[in-house]
Amino acid sequence: MFCPDLRMRRAGLALAASVLAVALAGTAAAQSMVVRSTGPSAAKYPTGAKLKASDRVTLVAGDKVVLMQSGRTRTLSGPGTFNAGGTIQASQSMGTTVTRMLAKGPTTRSRGGFSRGPDEPVPAEMRAPNLWLLDYREGGTFCVADPATLMLWRPHMESDELLKIEHGDRGETVAFVSGANFRKWPADAVPIQYGVNYRLSGAGLTAPVTVRFAQIESAPDTVERSIDMLMAKGCTPQLDRLIDAMSEAEAAGG
Repeated sequence: MFCPDLRMRRAGLALAASVLAVALAGTAAAQSMVVRSTGPSAAKYPTGAKLKASDRVTLVAGDKVVLMQSGRTRTLSGPGTFNAGGTIQASQSMGTTVTRMLAKGPTTRSRGGFSRGPDEPVPAEMRAPNLWLLDYREGGTFCVADPATLMLWRPHMESDELLKIEHGDRGETVAFVSGANFRKWPADAVPIQYGVNYRLSGAGLTAPVTVRFAQIESAPDTVERSIDMLMAKGCTPQLDRLIDAMSEAEAAGG
């Protein structure tokens, strides 16, 4: 049989460990990360900076800082002083947005593309519905997990268009037909290589766009991991796309 004192000592240690775990979890959850910073104070709060719950964010006119905490965003606009650990309320629109943006690929098809209802208006500025579709209007570095499944995306589908892709002495023209938002990257004709430039032209572009690819082992399954990875790889267009979508969901959902 165990000694009563030993039982009490073990129970006390277990309780202390539980309290410590809760405290540490609370501290981690309260930490915020700067995912976008613009305006005069941007250098004080650079993208990627981690803020403790006790930190204060002081902004001047023209400043805007977007914080992420527990998979949700919070937008701070200057002038003013804000508590970095302020409560961020969950919303259904935010959860739906994150799920859609992290989806591995298209789920609704119409002649090779995403479809809209017959009476659904075309938004003035549409964005690719998830992170892993290559919006060919966006130049810069694009993170890709599986080159074999990479899809090109356009914001409309009312007309036939030709997109020319060039790399070195290799090139291919991709045909977007009316009714289609996306087409597969022509991997056989223009294989994807990492860290080299590809020139995209045509298909409604007012000027050629240069795209470079960065390799990732797999697509992250959480928004925190996605943002960390996109920052580390320099995949700014995808990072901006995710933050814009989350900020709009924040504004719509309250």
